Amino acid sequence: MPIELKMPALSPTMEEGTLAKWLVKEGDDVKSGDILAEIETDKATMEFEAVDEGKIARILVPEGSEGVKVGAPIAILAGEGEDAAKIPASQRGEGKGEGVPKPDEPTAGGAPSSQPSPPRGEGETAAPPQAPVETPAAPPQPATAARADGDRIKASPLARKLAQAQKIDLSTLQGSGPGGRIVRADVDGAAGRAPAAAPAAQPATAAAAAPALGGHLVMPGPMEQAIPHEEVKLSNIRKTIARRLTEAKQQVPHIYLTVDIQLDALLKLRSELNAGLESRGVKLSVNDLLIKALAQALIEVPECNVAFAGDHMFKYGRADISVAVSIPAGLITPIIVGAEAKSVSAISTEMKELAAQARDGKLQPQQYQGGTASLSNMGMYGIKQFEAVINPPQGMIMAIGAGEKRPYVINESLQIATVMSATGSFDHRAIDGADGARLMQAFKRLVENPLGMLA
Repeated sequence: MPIELKMPALSPTMEEGTLAKWLVKEGDDVKSGDILAEIETDKATMEFEAVDEGKIARILVPEGSEGVKVGAPIAILAGEGEDAAKIPASQRGEGKGEGVPKPDEPTAGGAPSSQPSPPRGEGETAAPPQAPVETPAAPPQPATAARADGDRIKASPLARKLAQAQKIDLSTLQGSGPGGRIVRADVDGAAGRAPAAAPAAQPATAAAAAPALGGHLVMPGPMEQAIPHEEVKLSNIRKTIARRLTEAKQQVPHIYLTVDIQLDALLKLRSELNAGLESRGVKLSVNDLLIKALAQALIEVPECNVAFAGDHMFKYGRADISVAVSIPAGLITPIIVGAEAKSVSAISTEMKELAAQARDGKLQPQQYQGGTASLSNMGMYGIKQFEAVINPPQGMIMAIGAGEKRPYVINESLQIATVMSATGSFDHRAIDGADGARLMQAFKRLVENPLGMLA
């Protein structure tokens, strides 16, 4: 029986992807573990790995195709002894635009596409209902499609672990991974935590209503098309950044707390450490030391090392610091796991490796998904102070400004010192202002007395 290879859900937030490059062609034999394609997700470019053995009978989605929905067939894999030429036309994607139906294209049964029609405006009347058509639409794939030969359920190790922890029966799930494999997104969906696709349409509704808000005229789209301009299509990463930041500002009540921190002791310690680490090829940055300071501050003030989750909270016993890294496609936050327990040299080495992988688009999901708090440093751009947007479901993010010479009171006298401003953004649903202030105090103390971080 031919197997449909479907667009996999390579991250929990992925709803569609770009098939960047095929690494196989029709007629090629593949086995489990072979890399079939490179897929651009909402976070990075990742490799699509074969789960089953067979021959690539038909490629349904050409490379470079954008907006391919998760679960959409992208290729047909013929099993051993099967003749690719005898695969039914419906499975080869013939007449379907290479397997990617258009929004208004009818399905094989003559019924319209499952995508909803745009809402009618006021004054429009609905067309008279048509007589029901006897030919039903293609039935949905049953949950048992996730099974392979016999009773074996095809599921990733992570999906099995999550399902066991949440007491979810894998046999009741329909896999969206390659070959019907059950992946993490399927288990999250069954647990009611999968991101809903419906809210994505809300900004358009809000934009339509915007001209009447507050009596102000809001111009949709470009104000003047005659102005020379270039229309740039958003990448999947940029779309995700836009959606998540919009949701964060709309749904998370931010509270901002700022402290000024003297850096001279930290800069002196960094210079001494770099002299000692030179033979090992390690060069510490100020950011490496700040990651360590934030991690230790979160352990000291566990009330801030939390995530809000509706009617409960998660309180973490480890500080996993997500560090904002700018890449050509936008922004990504690789994670230093357990930063409070790592040496500063280990943090520095790991951070350089993660940043390089991020810029090359080679980060794996476990390297950027999760984290208990974030750190964003714009000091290298000369930014004095800013307020960062929280990265849900995390409860806080630390925004670091530039270290600069300022008048500063030291030992009751006005002197010149190297000072930076740090601003913590806190989710006020989970973190009280007093607890946020305690974290800022702990962070300031650790940075101004950095030897305490090395003990």
